[in-house]
Amino acid sequence: MSEKTCDYGAESEKDGATPTIAPVSPSTDLFEEGTVDAVYEAKARVLNAAIQELGMGRYQWWLFAVAGFGWFADSVWPLLGGLILSPVVSEFDFSGPFLSLALNIGLFVGAVFWGLGCDVWGRRWSFNLTLLLAGIFGLAAGGAPDFITLAALLAVLGVGVGGNLPVDSAVFLDFVPASHQYLLTILSIWWSVGQLVASFIAWPLIANFSCPQGARTCARADNMGWRYLLFTLGGMTLLLWAARFFAFPLLESPRFLVGRGRDAEAVAVLHRIAAFNGRTTVLTVDDLEVAGRAAAGEKGEERRAVLSRSSVFTADHVRGLFATPKLAWSTSLLIFLWGIIGLASTLYNSFLPYLLASRGAKFGDSSYYTTYRNQVILGVIGVPGAFLAGWAVEQPYVGRRGTLALSAGLTGVFLFASTTARSSNALLGWNCGYAFHSNIMYGVLYALSPEVFPAKDRGTGNGLTATATRVFGIIAPVIALYANLETAAPVYVSGALVVGAGLVALLLPYEPRGKASI
Repeated sequence: MSEKTCDYGAESEKDGATPTIAPVSPSTDLFEEGTVDAVYEAKARVLNAAIQELGMGRYQWWLFAVAGFGWFADSVWPLLGGLILSPVVSEFDFSGPFLSLALNIGLFVGAVFWGLGCDVWGRRWSFNLTLLLAGIFGLAAGGAPDFITLAALLAVLGVGVGGNLPVDSAVFLDFVPASHQYLLTILSIWWSVGQLVASFIAWPLIANFSCPQGARTCARADNMGWRYLLFTLGGMTLLLWAARFFAFPLLESPRFLVGRGRDAEAVAVLHRIAAFNGRTTVLTVDDLEVAGRAAAGEKGEERRAVLSRSSVFTADHVRGLFATPKLAWSTSLLIFLWGIIGLASTLYNSFLPYLLASRGAKFGDSSYYTTYRNQVILGVIGVPGAFLAGWAVEQPYVGRRGTLALSAGLTGVFLFASTTARSSNALLGWNCGYAFHSNIMYGVLYALSPEVFPAKDRGTGNGLTATATRVFGIIAPVIALYANLETAAPVYVSGALVVGAGLVALLLPYEPRGKASI
């Protein structure tokens, strides 16, 4: 890979203009020559320099919070299928995996629609609508009179939730300076907090307001716990949406605007961010135009037209992710990684409360109280993993790839080890090891993927990888329909898949540590 310095001054002097933006740090590009359109790449370097010059200010820290709401929702709602599974099955008397299947179909549609769509109509509307949709249908699901209605409402809820990570990671990375890209990994703290909050709320509600486990009849009035949980989480999601929409002035991504040829709007966005942060920027439209002309040479008009056309969704957004053999290999491996980890995590996480309860029954400890207490403990254990992941990805000789490989391998090891448990406490201990290392793995995976996609195609890339994990998330409950959940089969399958993912991670061709995403 060729390493290209961001010397805008030289380009500007050749073009007869005076440069106003200093070179960005780090000074090397992630991609080799010819991977990204030359005009877009040159302008993206100028934007990177301007964003780096502004630094990590108040706007970016606010964005860290409100983007984290998406991680929170993506953790809470997929986990919910497992949290309410036992009491819902008791009340409606259906085959449990169908509930997870309905939710995952919605998550799949959301990943495709919002992920690919945010490269067409921009990031702002996608960013604001996903949480609104999840909150409204989460509340409505709490009043479901039967299984069909509940499954349909959770599927629509999933359409909203499915777009959170693809869109929110693209939004955050588009505004954060290169020196702070590691914060995208630490954003997974919100994912861990989501698990903790959902489990903590479910613990008293499910334990105190549910029919006894194993009851032959279960009336609605005796089984309101799961409904209270849906009302609570739906209301919380709406509050998070309100905070996003009314309290934070999200601006359109400047990289998206440059990809559309709207240079003046991109410059205006950065000036508004500077004002929000109490700073100034010297970026001008001329800086972008000079960089673009220097990169395009005599084909400037042709290049500008290509960038303009790429704003309307066509196969160009997908082709852009396979522009060179190296980028194609990277994109293919990431899609594969998201797919197999999605299968493993859905197969395991969706049925973890059931697994804890059924195993607990063998150990003589299967009450709802103990099962959901254990879920809270697992949520607590996962929180420090996000901070360790943020530290590890910046370490020399380790970086994103090494951290992903190590955490995935250890996650699989603890899954296999859980099959050796001979007591409820031993099973909980092994699952604590799984929770800790899996949160590191997810944090790195969620950050690495958007970093290695060019910004103008980042939503599409995020959508493709998220679609892969949702497709396999649909397959997981189908497997569960035919698998014997009384055995350790789901655990063995999940462990093998995650260990395999760790080995595949070592084959990824790009290491974003120390490089600026464009």
